[in-house]
Amino acid sequence: MSGNSFHVHGPHEHELEHAAHANPSGMAGQLAVVTAVLATVGALFSYMGGAAQANAVLDKNSAAIKKTEANDQWNYYQAKGSKQNLAELAVVLVPADKRDEYAQQVQRYKAEKEEIKAKAEALEKESLAWDQRSEEQLHLHHRWAQATTVLQVAIALAAIALLTRKRWLEWLTIGGGVLGLLIGVAAALHL
Repeated sequence: MSGNSFHVHGPHEHELEHAAHANPSGMAGQLAVVTAVLATVGALFSYMGGAAQANAVLDKNSAAIKKTEANDQWNYYQAKGSKQNLAELAVVLVPADKRDEYAQQVQRYKAEKEEIKAKAEALEKESLAWDQRSEEQLHLHHRWAQATTVLQVAIALAAIALLTRKRWLEWLTIGGGVLGLLIGVAAALHL
């Protein structure tokens, strides 16, 4: 428009201009900022919860693998025990000139069994350690999920507060957001 023309604002333009210059610190503006922050933090917490859940599954899988390896070793231990028993029986049943050969086998099987037993017990300890790690990750997953849920409820409260224009709901929204953040901090600290 040129400098010589006369311009009259229509009612719609006036409302748009008023909205553009409106005080962003009002209830709607505050709730918009709070909701955006809560949604962003909630998305981060949701990601952390998913990562913790995936870690729990991977650790549980590792525990199962170690437990299977331990079971394999215990089966091997039992097989060596059966061979040792047969060799001990042979010492009693065979002629005297062959007893030394079977006595040596008995000693060899005893030594092999001790090595196998040690390996099986070590694998069982590894399995228990992986199980423990899985439980810790699952606990973290639950903490992150709790934090995310509380933030989602706070976001819903923000929408209700905006629709009803109730200040106490706005404060409840902020309180829910703070509670969700505290639960998220507890998860980050592995509590």
